[in-house]
Amino acid sequence: MEELPHEHIEHAEHAGHAVQENNRFLITVSGTIAVLAVLAAVIASLETIETGAAIAEKNEAVLKQSQASDQWAFYQAKSIKQNLYDIAASAGSAKSDEYARRAERYEDETAEIKKKADEYEHERDEKLAAGERHEIQHRGLTLAATLVHVGIAVATIAIITRGQRWPWYAAMVLGVAGAVKATWSYLG
Repeated sequence: MEELPHEHIEHAEHAGHAVQENNRFLITVSGTIAVLAVLAAVIASLETIETGAAIAEKNEAVLKQSQASDQWAFYQAKSIKQNLYDIAASAGSAKSDEYARRAERYEDETAEIKKKADEYEHERDEKLAAGERHEIQHRGLTLAATLVHVGIAVATIAIITRGQRWPWYAAMVLGVAGAVKATWSYLG
């Protein structure tokens, strides 16, 4: 989640005013804002990592699908040749035995090709599932970052109002909720 370029400056200005007033509670609120900002940065980094991982897994899935498609095309070509040799072998010509051997060879080859195509499809499915897990983690981290950012904004209200405590308490709850959500999303 991107902040506007001036948001950090505004929060820093409010914190600076609090320090100048030498109000212990407002200094605590300023420290809370700093901690929440660091937490938001960490969550945003994890969010970026999960986005990259989701994209990489989906790209791998596309590659595996392409490889599977190639194998299935190869399978079809070999299968057509096998059928042609089966037809030729059943025609009763002088080369029927040779055609039957070739048809049998193609049958063995098509079994191996089919096995490889199935393996690629299985790998594709695994990559798609992994990509989905990374997307779910990313969405959870996005919510967590949003909670922490809202906590920062609410904590700033405690400074603006010159020491009302409810915004600071609310900011702490939002920060903890964001941290818990980030932990649950990233590790879960």
